Amino acid sequence: MATFSGYLRARSDDDLVALLTRRPDLATPSPATLASLAARATSRSSLDRALAGVDALVLQVVEAVVVLTEDPQAPPPGVDDVVRAVGAAAPADAAAAVRAAVATAVGLALLWPDDDGLRAAPGTADALGATAAGLAPASERRRTGPEAPADLRAALAQAPAAAGQVVDALLWGPPVGRAPAGGPAADAVDWLVRRGMLLRGDDRHVVMPRDVALRLRGGRTHRAPALAPTAADAPTRPAPLVAAESTGAAERTVRLVRQLVHVWEQAPPGVLRAGGLGSRDLRRTAQALDVDDAEAAWLVELAGAAGLVADDGEETPAFVPTVESDVWDAEDVPQRWVRLARAWLLSVRTPWLVGERDERGTLRAALDPELARPWVPRLRRTVLDVLADVPPGTAPTPETVHAVLRWRTPRSVPPRAAVDAVLAEAGRLGVLGAGALSGAGRALLAEDAALDAGDPAAAPDPAAALAADLPAAVDEVLLQGDLTGVVPGRPSAELEDLLESAARVESRGGAITVRFTAETVRRALDAGASADELLARLDTAARGRVPQPLEYLVRDVARRHGRLRAGAAHAYVRSDDPTLLAGLAEDPRLAGLGLRTLAPTVLVADASTAELLEALRARGLAPVAEDARGAVVHGVAPTRRVRGRAAARARRRAVDGTAVHQPDVRARAARVVDVLRRADANAVPVTAADVATDGARVPPAAPRTGRVLGTDGSAAGASADAATPADDAPTGPATPAVPPAPSPAGAGTTDPADALLLLREAAQSRSLVWLELVGPDGRSDRRLVRPLRVEGGRLRALDPRREAELTVAVHRIAGVVPADGTG
Repeated sequence: MATFSGYLRARSDDDLVALLTRRPDLATPSPATLASLAARATSRSSLDRALAGVDALVLQVVEAVVVLTEDPQAPPPGVDDVVRAVGAAAPADAAAAVRAAVATAVGLALLWPDDDGLRAAPGTADALGATAAGLAPASERRRTGPEAPADLRAALAQAPAAAGQVVDALLWGPPVGRAPAGGPAADAVDWLVRRGMLLRGDDRHVVMPRDVALRLRGGRTHRAPALAPTAADAPTRPAPLVAAESTGAAERTVRLVRQLVHVWEQAPPGVLRAGGLGSRDLRRTAQALDVDDAEAAWLVELAGAAGLVADDGEETPAFVPTVESDVWDAEDVPQRWVRLARAWLLSVRTPWLVGERDERGTLRAALDPELARPWVPRLRRTVLDVLADVPPGTAPTPETVHAVLRWRTPRSVPPRAAVDAVLAEAGRLGVLGAGALSGAGRALLAEDAALDAGDPAAAPDPAAALAADLPAAVDEVLLQGDLTGVVPGRPSAELEDLLESAARVESRGGAITVRFTAETVRRALDAGASADELLARLDTAARGRVPQPLEYLVRDVARRHGRLRAGAAHAYVRSDDPTLLAGLAEDPRLAGLGLRTLAPTVLVADASTAELLEALRARGLAPVAEDARGAVVHGVAPTRRVRGRAAARARRRAVDGTAVHQPDVRARAARVVDVLRRADANAVPVTAADVATDGARVPPAAPRTGRVLGTDGSAAGASADAATPADDAPTGPATPAVPPAPSPAGAGTTDPADALLLLREAAQSRSLVWLELVGPDGRSDRRLVRPLRVEGGRLRALDPRREAELTVAVHRIAGVVPADGTG
């Protein structure tokens, strides 16, 4: 019979490159030989990883081959046998899907063909678990009780009425059920047990034997093929609606993040001792942005992932805007959005966990270092891939998306809450529009795929895709006599700056409504604008003339603005008009300031300048601050900036506009294959005579005892002489009488990778091997065994000559030789 390692050696270089590309863990670190590659490909960890990434149909195909090859004396199944076993013999499309799944499993080296048929890679049966295909474990053999009837259907026709229900419940899995305590069902179970159609597992459970289930299934391993679920019932959204919803969400997110940066620029929130943003600061931020706490947490995390805010690292740390935020703020909306979208797609953060409690009962905070999860970027891509695979405009429900993900990776299904959170975030960001993937979202995914493939030239520009859907910016506002204004569309950057400084937004939608008040005008004057400059900017942006009420408001606020000036005495107030200061010192509402008359035109206070300005403005006055030389100091907080940490920037691929893609996986795989071919060509074959040539015990003083087995096919660092005994490893003196040595024609090995592979192949074929074991004292002993299982750094095997089972730590094994025959 051919072997798995021989099959890998016979594959072309292109096939091996494709295998290493699809299973990159096989090439990291680079294997030394093809035997090492085969050993790694059959290790439990690699098989688990490969099986976790296949869809439900490929998993069914692998399970079918494992079940059909359980009997080593039976011929291995062909592709047509697998098609029938999976239950896809009749529909042509289903049969084609099963054949494609077989090809996928072969390409992943989970299955491999020889001249007789298909075989599973060694170790696959253990990786699938004890109840593959819903059948009882193969180790669940019939030890006592009668054999099942030859004609099971005829026997069931004479069974009690409840027996059919019991059989139907166990037939397609799970094969273990709880035995009822009494009643007709208990009588039916007893009837089935007496006729060998069920076995007693323990006092409370019964098991349907594998052979009985297969016969009742008609030789099929599965009821029906697990075909991919479709989104045929999902609603379809019109393209204009998707574009409008997407661009609206994108523009809103950009605006809120920009507002967040400005809010934290004026009042940076502190950093908790354990890292992260305090719940009070999060609540204040949410109020300033006029959003709920959950959305505020997401915006904070998004700004952090994009490198726009960071911990300043001071003695009393605070979150402040970064230098990158100034560059980002100077860009237009599409460029700002794409930097946020790229950061979100690649971020390892989990904003949806903010506000929940961890295992210790501690409330999870935004920007908490503990919220990082390395699997989140992969989850975002897989969720968006589901929407990218349906026709444009299709808006599948979260239930449909989760069902598709459950089919795609049935052994690693993502949590439903995480999938829902990713969809909600994509909708907020504008990657989705009305539940469908937007044009900008498709471009974002295509760009990410092109960068991963090492082909940045083929990457589309998501910013251009968003700009194509964005409505044209308007640079005029319709000013009205009631001190309101209407912007008929998306305001330009200049108009947006003007309205942010001099007005308050009252409503947003297809148009933006703003209102001018004395407070908003004073805010513009505090920022350094004069009345004439503000009116000139309004006149330029207005459709028509500036209404007289608005001009009066600006002039009136400007006339009162700056008539009072505050400084430090602790603080003082002065004015050229003595009557304006009259009564302030005796005003009971200002008693807490400690105002005292210093001169007819000067008052001093015990409070700070900021407190004095705030109290005077609350009284309806309009003071301004001045420095020690009497120059006006505009009421703008000093700007603080920090540089984003290098580690954070490294996690954000292409956030700064530079394509930082993954290395070319295929090119690296090709280099690894070239090394493997050269190593295989230079390898010296090892025969049984190299391990032992007669019935005498092999002395330990050989170089091979310095290379002992690792669990993944690599050589362990310690020598066999220094190896410590395992708890369940054989101990005691070696048996004086050693069985005859194996035939020199048998191909054996002292290489750790080859030895592990030989053991796994022998366990799969139930064949005998000779083991050279290194004892605790460094002496060697040879045993003829039948390997049963290789897992977790241990070999479980049966010694047929001693009629005993033994468990050996693999680092004790210095050589393996296949024995003649199967024993």
